[in-house]
Amino acid sequence: MFTGIVEELGEVTAVENLHDASRFRLRGPVVTDGAKHGDSIAVNGVCLTVVTLDGDEFTADVMAETLDRSSLGALVPGSKVNLERPTAVGARLGGHIVQGHVDGTGTLVDRKASENWEIVKVSLPGPLARYVVEKGSITVDGVSLTVVDAGPDYFTISLIPTTLALTTLGSKQPGDPVNLEVDIVAKYVERLLGTRAEAPAEAPAEAFADAPAGAAAVAGEAGR
Repeated sequence: MFTGIVEELGEVTAVENLHDASRFRLRGPVVTDGAKHGDSIAVNGVCLTVVTLDGDEFTADVMAETLDRSSLGALVPGSKVNLERPTAVGARLGGHIVQGHVDGTGTLVDRKASENWEIVKVSLPGPLARYVVEKGSITVDGVSLTVVDAGPDYFTISLIPTTLALTTLGSKQPGDPVNLEVDIVAKYVERLLGTRAEAPAEAPAEAFADAPAGAAAVAGEAGR
């Protein structure tokens, strides 16, 4: 699990295109410190597994599903990426609960700068809009952010100077894709409520038609 608090701005140093996957080599002195084979590192909000380590660089395999659901396929050597290690149990949850499981991609539509911050507008796929609410949390390229305005097919975020300077969001331009992960809590609540609504209010009478009288009576008492 991650929190969406980016630890460093890393760099893609090599991309190997395989038949149905890609292998990325990335540089990140902070996230590789103490890392080992099999550890997880979030790259632009996508949870990837460390395959090899070489100094301050690591490699990670990216399967077709991840390439289809995220913007990682657009990365080339020299691309900057947001990097974060998993949060430790008992550590402060500085952002919000982030799984590193991208729900889809959006597009940076517009950015308006003021003296000390910027408002950025991002489009999002229609099916994800119901999970995005004003003042709620959303992960954009691995960065935990607060939604300013939530529209039917877009949302806006406000970026402070630190976010602009230390993450890829400072250099993204209109038309650039971004990875989106919506609030996992909202998705679970929706699924649970949907399952509850579909469940029958009580067992049909025919379910007890062949049961002994005592069993039917007990079932009836339990349903009260």
